[in-house]
Amino acid sequence: MAVVMGRDALEAFLAQEFPQVAADFAVEELREDALVMRLKVAERHLRPGGTVSGPTMFALADVAIYLAILSRIGPVALAVTTNCSIDFMRKPEAGRDLLAEVRLLKLGRVLAVGDVLIRSEGSPDPVARAGLTYAIPPR
Repeated sequence: MAVVMGRDALEAFLAQEFPQVAADFAVEELREDALVMRLKVAERHLRPGGTVSGPTMFALADVAIYLAILSRIGPVALAVTTNCSIDFMRKPEAGRDLLAEVRLLKLGRVLAVGDVLIRSEGSPDPVARAGLTYAIPPR
């Protein structure tokens, strides 16, 4: 499915619909087959020991796949997560933003399924992998 919402439109949508978190994220890249999103890591995202918290990484995966879906179907604010499985594989590198690369595996009329790999900026090794399913409301 072709891209119908570009990078600027996705970021504007996020700012309008989710202003409480929009400043934490940036769409780095949008391609026909993937979306790459940045989490601008700040002190509030850290857990004891100075690493990015699990809930913060979940938020990155969730927002990234949400915007990947919207990039294909347009601004549907009520699309929601129905399932998520996340594996935390290694500690994110201190002082670096996180990048999430989304690949949509299925985009149907009612459900979307995708994978997200999260890496510390500059590192090839993933820190987490998530599989998410989203419900798309009827139009």
